[in-house]
Amino acid sequence: MKNETKQVETTGHVWDEDLQEYNNPLPRWWLWTFYITIIFAVSYWFMYPTFPMGDGFTRGMATITYTNAKGETKTVPWNTRNLLVQEMNESSSAVKQKEFLDKIGKMDYSAIANDKDLDGFVNSLGKALFSDNCAACHQQGGAGIVGLYPNLVDDDWLWGGSFANIEHTIREGRYGFMPGFSKVLDDKQIDDLATYVLSLSGEKGDEKQVQSGKTLFHSDTAACYYCHTEKATGLFSQGSANLTDQVWTIANISLNTDAATKKAEVKKVITQGVSRHMPTWKDRLSDTDIKLLTVYVHDLGGGK
Repeated sequence: MKNETKQVETTGHVWDEDLQEYNNPLPRWWLWTFYITIIFAVSYWFMYPTFPMGDGFTRGMATITYTNAKGETKTVPWNTRNLLVQEMNESSSAVKQKEFLDKIGKMDYSAIANDKDLDGFVNSLGKALFSDNCAACHQQGGAGIVGLYPNLVDDDWLWGGSFANIEHTIREGRYGFMPGFSKVLDDKQIDDLATYVLSLSGEKGDEKQVQSGKTLFHSDTAACYYCHTEKATGLFSQGSANLTDQVWTIANISLNTDAATKKAEVKKVITQGVSRHMPTWKDRLSDTDIKLLTVYVHDLGGGK
């Protein structure tokens, strides 16, 4: 029967004699929107990563397909990480980067160093590679830590600063070793040897100690000249330091260090020896990455 008075229909429930509940149905557009959101949510649960399950989560049915830097086409489950990988491999900037990398991969070091158009790209990408792989030891900027990790910005290279030497260092790693002489030399001999080593870089010391230390340096007892050479200028092939240039890679010595501390630091190195190992990177970085890193490190110290 038609409601002639146009009064709002109630549910028939009455409280306290006059309190009633109106029967106002929700608008159809609101109901359909609500139903659609339910359908969307259920569909999303099936399509994309959603719920945790044990040690993992539901992967969903959606996938992402992209071609990586090696030219391999990969199809992987959809997630934001894989979406980022796709963008990094197929975006316009990524395509341009690949073109530069392909070009660099075919060039020799001298050509790269002289190509001004590539200079900014090489330094930018090389810096990123250095930050990700080298800065943990050599520090941001390559200043290193005295006694632990070599300084790469001072153009004093233990293993050589040419492109070829730096690439070999990165690719194959290095093992720096010097035996300790605490059981070979007595305290006086160590003191004399330290005095002579300091004199090589211009430090003044007792002349008798200098001469005694020089004799030890060139004798088969200490045999320092085997690695550091007769002139104490070091050998790239051994990674032995040049003792004549006032650049200290192991002993913690600076220009402001007093004479007593300098001698104590040199004696510590002679007594304890040196053992440092840099890992190989040939299995972790691509040939092009190693080439970029080589150019970057070479430029840090004005390589020679």
